[in-house]
Amino acid sequence: MSERSTHSVGTILVPLKGVSGDEEVVRQAALLAKRNRALVYVIYVMVVRQELPLEAEMPEELEKAERILAEAEKIVQVYGVEFESSILQARSAGVAIVEEATERKADLIMMVVTYRSRLGEFNMGRTVPYILKNAPCRVWMFRDELSKIKNNP
Repeated sequence: MSERSTHSVGTILVPLKGVSGDEEVVRQAALLAKRNRALVYVIYVMVVRQELPLEAEMPEELEKAERILAEAEKIVQVYGVEFESSILQARSAGVAIVEEATERKADLIMMVVTYRSRLGEFNMGRTVPYILKNAPCRVWMFRDELSKIKNNP
């Protein structure tokens, strides 16, 4: 008889980017947090272009980030779990997410994989592979079903 591995979850890091799957991934993180008495820590990474200083003010992007985090907080509150959020500015979303997971000692990263097509093939871009390669913890990816993706431009 094999022994089942138990892995407690204390902090769930949920990077959001304002896509259709954000709401569902936050809901799933909140459900898992409720079962494990864990913290849901939601972040939004504002990627700063190379030609701008890292501390550049980006008021429209900041407003979008605040709106996305406020929506996430409303979802998490329904489940009665601990919630924190941050807005980060970085050159690379993947690097910022991995650094935040390391710094916060996250037990799990739960995030949306955006469906992209490059040359007719599914492509994850640079962020997702970087996180999968470098994350200090488990990573759960969420991708919407194809019918929702194709009907949602």
